[in-house]
Amino acid sequence: MDLNRKLAILADAAKYDASCASSGGVRRDSRDGRGMGSNEGMGICHSYAPDGRCISLLKILLTNVCLYDCKYCVNRASSNVERARFTVQEVVDLTLDFYRRNCIEGLFLSSGIIRSADYTMEQLVAVARELREVHDFRGYIHLKTIPEASPELLAEAGRHADRLSVNVELPSAQGLAALAPEKDGSTIRRAMGRLRLHIDEAGEARRAQQAAPPRSLPGAAPRRAPAPAFAAAGQSTQMIVGADGADDASILVTSAQLYGSYRLRRVYYSAFSPIPDASSALPPRKPPLLREHRLYQADWLMRFYGFEAGEITTEGGMLSLDRDPKLAWALAHPEHFPVELHRAPREMLLRVPGLGVKAVERLLAARRVRQLRLDDLARLRVPVTRVLPFVALPGHRPAAGAAARAAAPAAPAAQACLF
Repeated sequence: MDLNRKLAILADAAKYDASCASSGGVRRDSRDGRGMGSNEGMGICHSYAPDGRCISLLKILLTNVCLYDCKYCVNRASSNVERARFTVQEVVDLTLDFYRRNCIEGLFLSSGIIRSADYTMEQLVAVARELREVHDFRGYIHLKTIPEASPELLAEAGRHADRLSVNVELPSAQGLAALAPEKDGSTIRRAMGRLRLHIDEAGEARRAQQAAPPRSLPGAAPRRAPAPAFAAAGQSTQMIVGADGADDASILVTSAQLYGSYRLRRVYYSAFSPIPDASSALPPRKPPLLREHRLYQADWLMRFYGFEAGEITTEGGMLSLDRDPKLAWALAHPEHFPVELHRAPREMLLRVPGLGVKAVERLLAARRVRQLRLDDLARLRVPVTRVLPFVALPGHRPAAGAAARAAAPAAPAAQACLF
């Protein structure tokens, strides 16, 4: 098959995998005249780091041929789609060629399962190994790992890749058994546990080396080579939303457990998309895309705002589609408001709709030196209109029901800016 046709098929097949952000990796470049590539410049891609950098990644599958028959997957064994497969050398050449054209800054590589989990993982690792060791490629590499592969292969993958990801696929064991019977939840989590162990060990070795006395001090040991990195950007996972009957509460509880147990960098949520010749076990329609967006907002609340998974959703176990989850929580708990801006602890300020982490830090710094007043909010770049119904400060106290009245006309467009 022509290489361009392979690229068209396997780039399109990779679009369903959302977990390709590239934040957190070790910064590398070739400005010292050695090696090739960089993982920190600006590009023309579709992945964004938390600091706003756009990271350009060549996002492809090694092959869309797969032994598994997961009902929600367009590349499942029984699917009637055109199949293609890259060789290891073709992926390496494509990555280097796209880099030289200044189209990408890294590679996101996944694959269907061919022959066996170990064989597939060997092929993925071979791509990363050749890029790093033969071509001294210093751009970002994200490998999708095969949980059933041997621990030795997973360990080698982490030595070459910036980030590894193992998809849990679905939030419950029941959903996985019904829709992906060849996959096992305990195997997936066991692979995640191994990756966390390697990441933790590499981090401890790096910290110990940094704490060692400088070489110039008398009696200091000779300078050692840098501690080897292992998936410096951590690991991530992805859950499909809406393919099974799991509600938002179940999804968020699963996410909280994954963050706590495996110290994941991100859990990605991918709204189920109907596929050709779909199984009757799948819903006939995709869930609202806004549901996926609300899950990302709720995930942010758990990771950065101190919310517990069980307190974000409504009594029915779902997130409101009309309001972002932080605003919905505030309206459901009027007993906590208004918040006294000049006295409330940081934990409570973070629960005020309109106040993000940076805004709260500015407020805390300002109130150490003076009493906050209404005029100070705009100078501190606080969204005054959104915040005022929920806070009190000298010269302002909201009237009863002000928060509910302010939130009533909320339109979907107004929900794009979270906090």
